[in-house]
Amino acid sequence: MTSNRLLSLDAFRGFTIAAMLLVNNPGDWAHLYSQLAHAKWNGWTFTDWIFPFFLFISGVSLTLSLSRQSQAGAEPSALLRKLSKRAIVVFLIGLALNLYPIFDFSTVRIPGVLQRIALCTLLAAPIVLWFNWRQQCGWIASLFALYSVLMLLVPVPDAAGIVGVGVLEPGRDFGAFVDRWLLSGHLWSASRSWDPEGLVSTLPALANLLLGVLAGRWIEQPLAKADKTVWLFIAGLACLWLGAVLDVTFMPINKSLWTVSYAIFMNGWALVVFGVFYWLLDATPSLKLQQCSARLLHPGVIFGMNSLFIFALSGVIAKTLLLIKITQADGSLLSLKAVLYASIQTLPMDAVNASFLFAVLFNLFMLGIAWLMWHQRWFVKV
Repeated sequence: MTSNRLLSLDAFRGFTIAAMLLVNNPGDWAHLYSQLAHAKWNGWTFTDWIFPFFLFISGVSLTLSLSRQSQAGAEPSALLRKLSKRAIVVFLIGLALNLYPIFDFSTVRIPGVLQRIALCTLLAAPIVLWFNWRQQCGWIASLFALYSVLMLLVPVPDAAGIVGVGVLEPGRDFGAFVDRWLLSGHLWSASRSWDPEGLVSTLPALANLLLGVLAGRWIEQPLAKADKTVWLFIAGLACLWLGAVLDVTFMPINKSLWTVSYAIFMNGWALVVFGVFYWLLDATPSLKLQQCSARLLHPGVIFGMNSLFIFALSGVIAKTLLLIKITQADGSLLSLKAVLYASIQTLPMDAVNASFLFAVLFNLFMLGIAWLMWHQRWFVKV
């Protein structure tokens, strides 16, 4: 089933899905390893890899998919319609996940992970279809420049009405102002006055996807795979260096704001990590190493081939575990998650390890579902 696919991309996608499941499903949010939580504001952790990786993967996939379909004779206008329909479906799936289980349209959070991926795909499609790689680089630079001007030079009031210019603090930036203006009452419940997947920060997020598009174009070049791998690493290290420089000279690395430094820095990590997968599964001249890597990374491939379904199902299951209540001996009610987690808490380990173990077991449960689907050749696509 993987003969016509880039195995390393499936494995990289599966790795990202597994990482998402790990950080999204601890037993107890009060007990986390620091790397399994987002940076509180500026800075980054392992968790802050995940969303930019999804966008990078979407960009690589978009390039490879459009290339195959174009070679088969598909017209650009037809491809644009197809991508637009897919983006709308993905957006609606994300919105449905936000609605579940209350389905209150008056307060539902409109932004979200899938919504941003859908919006970025919709905006990227015409850029990929009708512009060459040099023009796409121009688009990326323009998106970063526009975002920077808006965030640093436009005066806006915060939620208390205090006007500031270039204030990159929670709820006080230009993006938060736009979110309150257009999406008031439909923002992230933890803040209400701003959203980490807001509208303005979609600009540099779109640039992340387009950087993935460029990586996909590079993979398609008629060059030796070993050379492609080397340049993936070189480009990744260059982005890491540039992102780190921008962090201290221009804008801090900040996932919630999706700053330019964050976008470039995380693209560097995406290139490096993808480069490792590409070398191990597609580029290494050692057949023995390739076969060994394929066996070890096969769970990632299984996750990666049904990534959207696993993403959505995991969100439904996580919420359902909290929704189902079980009556205890004293008459009190506990959620099914709390009951399951209580059995883990009885084990002789620290609270943070018990919380981590719950996340690992949840991950393995979802892997079991993904394996069953893979074994039965059930591949859900939109």
